[in-house]
Amino acid sequence: MRLVALNETAFRVGLSRGQAPAEARAIYPMLEVVEEDPGADARLLAEIADWTDRYTPLVALDGVDGLMLDITGCAHLFGGEEAMLADIVDRLQRQGIAARGAVADTPGAASAVARYGNGAVVSSGGHAAWLAKLPMLALRIPAETVAMLERVGLKRIGQIADAPRAPLAARFGAGLIERLDQALGRAEEAISPRRPMPELMAERRFAEPLSLAQDIAATVISLAGSLAERFEERGVGGRQFELALFRVDGAVARTTIGTGRPLTTPKLIGELFAEKIELLGDELDAGFGFEMVRLSVLAVDDINPAQIDLAGESDGDADLARLIDRIGVRLGLGRVANLAPRDSHLPERSAAFVPTANGSAALAWPAPLDDEPLDRPLRLFARPEPVETIAEIPEGPPLRFRWRRALYEVTRAEGPERIGDEWWHEDGLTRDYYRVEDRAGHRFWLYREGLYGRETAAPRWFLHGLFA
Repeated sequence: MRLVALNETAFRVGLSRGQAPAEARAIYPMLEVVEEDPGADARLLAEIADWTDRYTPLVALDGVDGLMLDITGCAHLFGGEEAMLADIVDRLQRQGIAARGAVADTPGAASAVARYGNGAVVSSGGHAAWLAKLPMLALRIPAETVAMLERVGLKRIGQIADAPRAPLAARFGAGLIERLDQALGRAEEAISPRRPMPELMAERRFAEPLSLAQDIAATVISLAGSLAERFEERGVGGRQFELALFRVDGAVARTTIGTGRPLTTPKLIGELFAEKIELLGDELDAGFGFEMVRLSVLAVDDINPAQIDLAGESDGDADLARLIDRIGVRLGLGRVANLAPRDSHLPERSAAFVPTANGSAALAWPAPLDDEPLDRPLRLFARPEPVETIAEIPEGPPLRFRWRRALYEVTRAEGPERIGDEWWHEDGLTRDYYRVEDRAGHRFWLYREGLYGRETAAPRWFLHGLFA
């Protein structure tokens, strides 16, 4: 058992990480020890990351106890870098969380100064001077490498900042050089945000927190209106939207909607979110109110201007798309799907259901005319079901067949429609499809598998679907 984390009091009395509890109690007999819970720590850090999302959408995890925020272009909204850093640290401390932060030109320098430099706003270009006086651990290198450096008297970053690279890499590894160059800004270091960067985003802060659903809905419409012009400039519409509500006490509520086709109309976006908020009910706990609302567009798609007729009405597809959107809001993004064609001519493989929230295209083949009969059922069985048939000749249509213990007399038959299996399936058999009708007027879609005398001596029959 070892100490892995200490509070400020423990540091003041001389305790350190890595000590055994017995040794620590010899120094401070009143020591209270709590067993480490990495899962709870990770969940708390994730909640803090959600909270810091109000400052910038680019928030990444930095180890198991830190966050990295890219505040490029955001600091002026909070009165500058120093005011922004002070606000973050102060508000975390008021929530009972001990925090330290730093602002620097590079992620490596910001992490080093926050952890080992007691936090500060490093002036542009001044990170090298700050790093020079910090210990080697500040470079985020393994403890083994730090021990090797200390054995030869290298304890501060400034001692190796301008040293020849080749000897350092040969003796201590290329990882040391990479971390040093990243901290000094000589090599790029990317920040990987926890959440995907939205295509478009609009947000609004309030001096008086919001708590009523109608106020939130009105804010969504206003934010969607501010995005409308940017939609028009790019010639796109939103396919997936996220609403983030930042509560006064730090909690963040998020809800997402998807649309059947690209959407730009603020009123429609507001109506969908209003319906989603109504469905959430008590799950959307406003607490003491929401101090900030953010509307993000997570996915976009090209949009074509709607054709307006002489009566000033657009095509009827808009009503269908609106219905799909409302169903998607109520049932979930993945439960509303379109039929999308696939590269296969076998009926069961020629189409697949794709969620409309993924930006899937509508059915690509033309629909039959009103007076044109369907040559295939709209819905097929998940698996073709075997039937027993009697035919006049081996390659002719069935005269009668038995399916699910019931006997059906065929009065009419159309076909065959011959469909061969894909060429790469060596054991695939040819299918001959027939549309048949029994005495009661029921219509069936059957097929014979295998060509008589060429592929098999005993072709089998299957029922693949029913006509309405």
